[in-house]
Amino acid sequence: MVRLHSWYRWLETHWVAPAYGGGVLLGLTLAFLGAATNTMSGWLYVISGVVLALLLVGAWLPPRSLKGLRISREPIRPVSVGEPLQVTLTLVNPTGQARSLLQLQDPLPAVMGARPAKAIAAIGPRSPHRWRYDLMVRQRGIYQWQEVYLRTAAPVGLFWCQRSLTAPAQVTIYPRVWPLSRCPVLDQFRLSTGLRWQQSRLAEQSTEGLTRALRPYRWGDPSRLIHWRTSARYGELRIRELEQLTADNQVLLALDVRPGWDADDFEAAVSATASLYLYGLQQRLAIAVWMASTGYLQDQHRVLSALAVVMPHAVSTPSRLPNQPLVWLSAQPPSSPGSAWLRWGAMSPGTGQVCVAMDRDRPLAEQLQSSLPQTVS
Repeated sequence: MVRLHSWYRWLETHWVAPAYGGGVLLGLTLAFLGAATNTMSGWLYVISGVVLALLLVGAWLPPRSLKGLRISREPIRPVSVGEPLQVTLTLVNPTGQARSLLQLQDPLPAVMGARPAKAIAAIGPRSPHRWRYDLMVRQRGIYQWQEVYLRTAAPVGLFWCQRSLTAPAQVTIYPRVWPLSRCPVLDQFRLSTGLRWQQSRLAEQSTEGLTRALRPYRWGDPSRLIHWRTSARYGELRIRELEQLTADNQVLLALDVRPGWDADDFEAAVSATASLYLYGLQQRLAIAVWMASTGYLQDQHRVLSALAVVMPHAVSTPSRLPNQPLVWLSAQPPSSPGSAWLRWGAMSPGTGQVCVAMDRDRPLAEQLQSSLPQTVS
Protein backbone atom coordinates (compact mmCIF):
# COMPACT_ATOMS: atom_id res chain seq x y z
CA MET A 1 0.00 0.00 0.00
CA VAL A 2 2.85 2.39 0.82
CA ARG A 3 4.57 1.66 -2.49
CA LEU A 4 1.29 2.19 -4.35
CA HIS A 5 0.80 5.55 -2.65
CA SER A 6 4.38 6.59 -3.49
CA TRP A 7 3.85 5.58 -7.11
CA TYR A 8 0.63 7.61 -7.25
CA ARG A 9 2.36 10.68 -5.80
CA TRP A 10 5.19 10.30 -8.29
CA LEU A 11 2.69 10.27 -11.16
CA GLU A 12 0.90 13.34 -9.77
CA THR A 13 4.08 15.40 -9.34
CA HIS A 14 5.82 14.34 -12.59
CA TRP A 15 2.89 13.93 -14.94
CA VAL A 16 -0.77 13.35 -13.95
CA ALA A 17 -2.52 10.83 -11.69
CA PRO A 18 -6.10 9.63 -12.24
CA ALA A 19 -8.78 10.89 -9.88
CA TYR A 20 -11.57 8.56 -8.77
CA GLY A 21 -13.74 9.45 -11.77
CA GLY A 22 -10.82 9.14 -14.13
CA GLY A 23 -9.96 5.71 -12.80
CA VAL A 24 -13.56 4.52 -13.26
CA LEU A 25 -13.70 5.81 -16.84
CA LEU A 26 -10.33 4.27 -17.61
CA GLY A 27 -11.61 0.88 -16.39
CA LEU A 28 -14.84 1.19 -18.41
CA THR A 29 -12.85 2.11 -21.53
CA LEU A 30 -10.71 -1.01 -21.21
CA ALA A 31 -13.84 -3.11 -20.66
CA PHE A 32 -15.55 -1.65 -23.75
CA LEU A 33 -12.44 -2.20 -25.86
CA GLY A 34 -12.28 -5.83 -24.74
CA ALA A 35 -15.96 -6.35 -25.50
CA ALA A 36 -15.62 -4.65 -28.90
CA THR A 37 -12.68 -6.87 -29.80
CA ASN A 38 -14.67 -10.00 -28.96
CA THR A 39 -17.98 -8.99 -30.58
CA MET A 40 -16.65 -6.78 -33.40
CA SER A 41 -19.45 -4.34 -32.55
CA GLY A 42 -18.96 -0.89 -34.08
CA TRP A 43 -20.92 1.05 -31.47
CA LEU A 44 -18.66 -0.33 -28.73
CA TYR A 45 -15.63 0.96 -30.64
CA VAL A 46 -17.31 4.37 -30.93
CA ILE A 47 -18.02 4.55 -27.19
CA SER A 48 -14.48 3.45 -26.35
CA GLY A 49 -13.01 6.07 -28.68
CA VAL A 50 -15.12 8.91 -27.30
CA VAL A 51 -14.30 8.05 -23.67
CA LEU A 52 -10.60 7.60 -24.52
CA ALA A 53 -10.53 11.03 -26.18
CA LEU A 54 -12.14 12.55 -23.08
CA LEU A 55 -9.49 10.92 -20.90
CA LEU A 56 -6.68 12.23 -23.09
CA VAL A 57 -8.08 15.78 -22.90
CA GLY A 58 -8.51 15.43 -19.12
CA ALA A 59 -4.85 14.35 -18.78
CA TRP A 60 -3.45 17.00 -21.14
CA LEU A 61 -5.13 20.14 -19.75
CA PRO A 62 -4.17 20.13 -15.99
CA PRO A 63 -0.40 20.60 -16.57
CA ARG A 64 -1.17 23.49 -18.94
CA SER A 65 -3.33 25.12 -16.25
CA LEU A 66 -0.34 25.26 -13.88
CA LYS A 67 2.24 26.34 -16.43
CA GLY A 68 3.57 29.88 -16.04
CA LEU A 69 2.13 30.62 -12.59
CA ARG A 70 4.45 32.33 -10.10
CA ILE A 71 4.31 32.71 -6.33
CA SER A 72 5.98 34.92 -3.75
CA ARG A 73 6.00 34.95 0.05
CA GLU A 74 6.15 37.99 2.31
CA PRO A 75 8.70 37.96 5.17
CA ILE A 76 7.29 36.31 8.27
CA ARG A 77 7.57 38.30 11.49
CA PRO A 78 8.95 36.34 14.48
CA VAL A 79 6.40 35.62 17.19
CA SER A 80 6.38 33.94 20.59
CA VAL A 81 4.69 30.67 21.46
CA GLY A 82 0.97 31.29 21.91
CA GLU A 83 0.85 34.23 19.48
CA PRO A 84 -0.73 33.89 16.01
CA LEU A 85 1.76 33.55 13.17
CA GLN A 86 0.65 35.31 9.99
CA VAL A 87 1.74 33.89 6.63
CA THR A 88 1.02 35.67 3.35
CA LEU A 89 1.44 34.14 -0.12
CA THR A 90 0.73 35.85 -3.45
CA LEU A 91 -0.01 33.71 -6.51
CA VAL A 92 0.42 35.62 -9.78
CA ASN A 93 -0.97 34.70 -13.20
CA PRO A 94 1.28 36.56 -15.70
CA THR A 95 -0.36 34.99 -18.75
CA GLY A 96 -3.19 36.36 -20.85
CA GLN A 97 -5.59 33.53 -19.98
CA ALA A 98 -7.59 33.04 -16.80
CA ARG A 99 -6.78 30.05 -14.60
CA SER A 100 -9.47 28.33 -12.56
CA LEU A 101 -10.06 25.57 -10.01
CA LEU A 102 -6.67 25.60 -8.30
CA GLN A 103 -5.58 24.30 -4.90
CA LEU A 104 -2.65 25.88 -3.05
CA GLN A 105 -0.89 24.00 -0.24
CA ASP A 106 1.85 25.22 2.09
CA PRO A 107 3.88 22.15 3.22
CA LEU A 108 4.77 23.18 6.77
CA PRO A 109 7.13 21.09 8.91
CA ALA A 110 5.18 18.39 10.75
CA VAL A 111 5.87 19.96 14.17
CA MET A 112 4.04 23.15 13.10
CA GLY A 113 0.73 21.38 12.53
CA ALA A 114 -1.46 20.31 9.63
CA ARG A 115 -0.72 21.48 6.11
CA PRO A 116 -2.94 24.49 5.28
CA ALA A 117 -4.69 24.52 1.89
CA LYS A 118 -6.57 27.13 -0.10
CA ALA A 119 -9.06 26.53 -2.93
CA ILE A 120 -8.94 29.21 -5.63
CA ALA A 121 -11.95 29.45 -7.92
CA ALA A 122 -10.28 31.61 -10.57
CA ILE A 123 -7.40 34.00 -11.24
CA GLY A 124 -7.85 36.53 -13.99
CA PRO A 125 -5.24 37.18 -16.69
CA ARG A 126 -2.24 39.16 -15.39
CA SER A 127 -3.78 39.26 -11.93
CA PRO A 128 -2.55 38.28 -8.44
CA HIS A 129 -4.35 36.31 -5.73
CA ARG A 130 -3.29 36.88 -2.12
CA TRP A 131 -3.69 34.15 0.47
CA ARG A 132 -3.22 35.07 4.12
CA TYR A 133 -3.67 32.61 6.95
CA ASP A 134 -2.91 32.52 10.68
CA LEU A 135 -1.16 29.68 12.40
CA MET A 136 -0.71 28.83 16.07
CA VAL A 137 2.64 27.16 16.76
CA ARG A 138 2.99 25.43 20.12
CA GLN A 139 6.72 24.70 20.03
CA ARG A 140 9.57 27.19 19.89
CA GLY A 141 12.26 26.87 17.24
CA ILE A 142 13.46 28.08 13.85
CA TYR A 143 11.70 26.36 10.96
CA GLN A 144 12.51 26.48 7.25
CA TRP A 145 10.89 25.12 4.11
CA GLN A 146 11.40 25.95 0.44
CA GLU A 147 8.34 25.08 -1.64
CA VAL A 148 4.62 25.55 -2.11
CA TYR A 149 2.43 22.93 -3.82
CA LEU A 150 -0.07 23.88 -6.51
CA ARG A 151 -2.67 21.28 -7.62
CA THR A 152 -5.47 21.18 -10.13
CA ALA A 153 -7.76 18.73 -11.93
CA ALA A 154 -9.32 21.39 -14.18
CA PRO A 155 -11.28 21.46 -16.33
CA VAL A 156 -12.96 18.04 -16.29
CA GLY A 157 -11.66 16.69 -12.95
CA LEU A 158 -10.46 13.33 -14.24
CA PHE A 159 -6.74 13.66 -13.49
CA TRP A 160 -4.80 15.44 -10.73
CA CYS A 161 -1.63 17.36 -11.47
CA GLN A 162 0.67 18.81 -8.79
CA ARG A 163 3.69 21.05 -9.23
CA SER A 164 6.00 22.68 -6.68
CA LEU A 165 6.83 26.39 -6.78
CA THR A 166 9.82 27.87 -4.97
CA ALA A 167 8.83 30.12 -2.06
CA PRO A 168 11.49 29.97 0.70
CA ALA A 169 10.27 30.55 4.24
CA GLN A 170 12.00 30.94 7.59
CA VAL A 171 9.92 31.17 10.75
CA THR A 172 11.36 32.02 14.15
CA ILE A 173 9.18 31.05 17.11
CA TYR A 174 10.45 32.61 20.32
CA PRO A 175 9.74 30.96 23.69
CA ARG A 176 6.58 32.02 25.47
CA VAL A 177 7.03 35.40 27.13
CA TRP A 178 4.94 36.23 30.18
CA PRO A 179 4.30 39.96 30.77
CA LEU A 180 5.52 40.81 34.26
CA SER A 181 4.42 43.83 36.27
CA ARG A 182 6.98 43.15 39.01
CA CYS A 183 9.74 40.66 39.74
CA PRO A 184 11.35 40.54 43.21
CA VAL A 185 14.31 38.57 41.87
CA LEU A 186 15.30 41.34 39.44
CA ASP A 187 14.00 44.34 41.34
CA GLN A 188 16.94 44.09 43.72
CA PHE A 189 19.22 44.85 40.73
CA ARG A 190 17.28 47.94 39.61
CA LEU A 191 19.49 50.82 38.45
CA SER A 192 19.67 53.92 40.60
CA THR A 193 18.64 57.35 39.33
CA GLY A 194 22.18 58.69 39.43
CA LEU A 195 24.60 59.66 36.69
CA ARG A 196 25.13 56.13 35.36
CA TRP A 197 21.38 55.62 34.83
CA GLN A 198 21.21 58.88 32.91
CA GLN A 199 24.21 57.96 30.74
CA SER A 200 22.76 54.53 29.96
CA ARG A 201 19.40 56.03 29.08
CA LEU A 202 20.96 58.72 26.86
CA ALA A 203 23.10 56.12 25.08
CA GLU A 204 20.03 54.03 24.31
CA GLN A 205 18.05 56.96 22.93
CA SER A 206 20.91 58.61 21.01
CA THR A 207 21.24 58.60 17.23
CA GLU A 208 24.94 59.44 17.15
CA GLY A 209 27.96 57.76 18.62
CA LEU A 210 30.64 55.21 17.89
CA THR A 211 29.22 52.73 15.37
CA ARG A 212 30.20 49.21 16.29
CA ALA A 213 28.79 47.41 13.21
CA LEU A 214 26.20 47.54 10.45
CA ARG A 215 23.64 44.77 10.09
CA PRO A 216 20.48 44.13 8.00
CA TYR A 217 17.24 45.69 9.18
CA ARG A 218 15.05 43.50 11.40
CA TRP A 219 11.41 43.84 12.27
CA GLY A 220 10.97 46.40 15.06
CA ASP A 221 14.32 48.19 14.66
CA PRO A 222 14.07 52.00 15.14
CA SER A 223 14.21 53.92 11.88
CA ARG A 224 16.47 56.55 13.48
CA LEU A 225 19.37 54.06 13.37
CA ILE A 226 19.11 53.34 9.61
CA HIS A 227 22.36 54.12 7.78
CA TRP A 228 20.94 55.47 4.54
CA ARG A 229 24.18 55.70 2.56
CA THR A 230 25.06 52.05 3.14
CA SER A 231 21.43 51.03 2.57
CA ALA A 232 21.48 52.70 -0.85
CA ARG A 233 24.73 50.94 -1.72
CA TYR A 234 23.50 47.44 -0.86
CA GLY A 235 19.89 47.92 -1.95
CA GLU A 236 18.51 46.95 1.47
CA LEU A 237 18.10 48.69 4.80
CA ARG A 238 21.13 48.56 7.12
CA ILE A 239 21.03 49.38 10.85
CA ARG A 240 23.85 50.91 12.90
CA GLU A 241 24.82 49.12 16.11
CA LEU A 242 26.23 51.71 18.52
CA GLU A 243 28.60 51.12 21.38
CA GLN A 244 26.53 51.07 24.56
CA LEU A 245 27.46 52.12 28.06
CA THR A 246 26.86 49.49 30.71
CA ALA A 247 26.52 49.94 34.43
CA ASP A 248 28.55 48.19 37.07
CA ASN A 249 25.50 46.45 38.51
CA GLN A 250 24.75 44.50 35.34
CA VAL A 251 22.15 41.76 35.66
CA LEU A 252 23.20 38.45 34.14
CA LEU A 253 20.68 35.66 33.48
CA ALA A 254 22.50 32.33 33.24
CA LEU A 255 20.60 29.35 31.81
CA ASP A 256 22.00 25.91 32.53
CA VAL A 257 22.01 23.86 29.28
CA ARG A 258 23.69 20.74 30.65
CA PRO A 259 21.88 17.39 30.26
CA GLY A 260 19.64 16.05 33.02
CA TRP A 261 16.68 18.40 32.65
CA ASP A 262 13.09 17.29 32.71
CA ALA A 263 11.58 18.36 29.36
CA ASP A 264 8.76 20.41 30.89
CA ASP A 265 11.07 22.01 33.44
CA PHE A 266 13.54 23.06 30.75
CA GLU A 267 10.78 24.67 28.66
CA ALA A 268 9.66 26.57 31.76
CA ALA A 269 13.24 27.71 32.41
CA VAL A 270 13.64 28.96 28.83
CA SER A 271 10.34 30.82 29.07
CA ALA A 272 11.38 32.31 32.42
CA THR A 273 14.69 33.47 30.92
CA ALA A 274 12.92 35.26 28.06
CA SER A 275 10.36 36.81 30.41
CA LEU A 276 12.99 38.05 32.87
CA TYR A 277 15.14 39.44 30.05
CA LEU A 278 12.31 41.49 28.54
CA TYR A 279 11.24 42.65 31.98
CA GLY A 280 14.78 43.82 32.64
CA LEU A 281 14.82 45.79 29.39
CA GLN A 282 11.49 47.34 30.32
CA GLN A 283 12.91 48.41 33.69
CA ARG A 284 16.02 49.93 32.04
CA LEU A 285 18.38 47.39 33.56
CA ALA A 286 21.74 46.57 31.99
CA ILE A 287 20.76 42.95 31.42
CA ALA A 288 22.35 40.11 29.46
CA VAL A 289 21.89 36.36 28.99
CA TRP A 290 24.65 33.79 29.34
CA MET A 291 24.66 30.16 28.22
CA ALA A 292 27.62 27.83 28.01
CA SER A 293 26.97 27.21 24.32
CA THR A 294 26.70 30.87 23.31
CA GLY A 295 28.46 33.00 25.91
CA TYR A 296 27.19 36.53 26.57
CA LEU A 297 24.20 37.78 24.58
CA GLN A 298 22.77 41.29 24.91
CA ASP A 299 20.97 42.13 21.66
CA GLN A 300 17.25 41.35 21.97
CA HIS A 301 16.97 39.55 18.65
CA ARG A 302 20.04 37.41 19.34
CA VAL A 303 18.86 36.54 22.83
CA LEU A 304 15.38 35.47 21.74
CA SER A 305 16.72 33.62 18.67
CA ALA A 306 19.21 31.69 20.82
CA LEU A 307 16.47 30.83 23.33
CA ALA A 308 14.26 29.65 20.44
CA VAL A 309 16.64 26.81 19.54
CA VAL A 310 18.50 25.99 22.75
CA MET A 311 18.18 22.45 24.06
CA PRO A 312 19.96 20.58 26.88
CA HIS A 313 23.18 19.15 25.52
CA ALA A 314 26.76 18.45 26.44
CA VAL A 315 28.79 21.48 25.31
CA SER A 316 31.84 20.42 23.30
CA THR A 317 33.90 23.39 24.53
CA PRO A 318 32.32 24.28 27.88
CA SER A 319 32.62 27.87 29.08
CA ARG A 320 33.29 28.63 32.72
CA LEU A 321 30.47 30.16 34.71
CA PRO A 322 31.01 33.93 35.01
CA ASN A 323 32.53 34.88 38.35
CA GLN A 324 29.94 37.54 39.20
CA PRO A 325 26.50 37.73 40.80
CA LEU A 326 23.87 36.37 38.48
CA VAL A 327 20.40 34.81 38.27
CA TRP A 328 21.02 31.09 37.77
CA LEU A 329 18.20 29.07 36.18
CA SER A 330 18.93 25.42 36.74
CA ALA A 331 18.15 22.26 38.67
CA GLN A 332 21.69 22.37 40.14
CA PRO A 333 23.12 25.05 42.46
CA PRO A 334 25.44 27.72 41.00
CA SER A 335 29.15 27.91 41.73
CA SER A 336 29.23 31.72 41.63
CA PRO A 337 28.81 33.32 45.10
CA GLY A 338 26.08 35.87 45.69
CA SER A 339 23.84 34.53 42.95
CA ALA A 340 20.07 34.16 42.96
CA TRP A 341 18.98 30.66 42.03
CA LEU A 342 15.70 29.83 40.28
CA ARG A 343 15.51 26.15 41.09
CA TRP A 344 13.65 23.40 39.27
CA GLY A 345 13.57 19.84 40.53
CA ALA A 346 14.55 18.39 43.91
CA MET A 347 16.53 20.43 46.47
CA SER A 348 20.22 19.81 46.88
CA PRO A 349 21.07 19.70 50.63
CA GLY A 350 23.40 22.23 52.16
CA THR A 351 23.53 24.68 49.24
CA GLY A 352 23.59 27.95 51.21
CA GLN A 353 22.26 29.78 48.15
CA VAL A 354 19.62 32.48 47.65
CA CYS A 355 16.95 30.31 46.10
CA VAL A 356 13.47 30.54 44.59
CA ALA A 357 11.84 27.11 44.27
CA MET A 358 9.79 26.86 41.08
CA ASP A 359 6.66 24.72 41.29
CA ARG A 360 5.54 23.18 38.00
CA ASP A 361 1.94 23.02 39.28
CA ARG A 362 1.68 26.81 39.67
CA PRO A 363 1.56 29.37 36.84
CA LEU A 364 5.05 30.49 35.94
CA ALA A 365 4.17 34.18 35.65
CA GLU A 366 2.59 34.17 39.12
CA GLN A 367 5.74 32.69 40.66
CA LEU A 368 8.07 35.16 38.93
CA GLN A 369 5.98 38.10 40.16
CA SER A 370 5.41 36.96 43.74
CA SER A 371 8.23 34.67 44.84
CA LEU A 372 10.86 36.20 47.14
CA PRO A 373 14.40 34.77 47.18
CA GLN A 374 15.21 32.81 50.33
CA THR A 375 18.54 31.53 51.60
CA VAL A 376 18.66 27.73 51.72
CA SER A 377 21.03 26.41 54.35
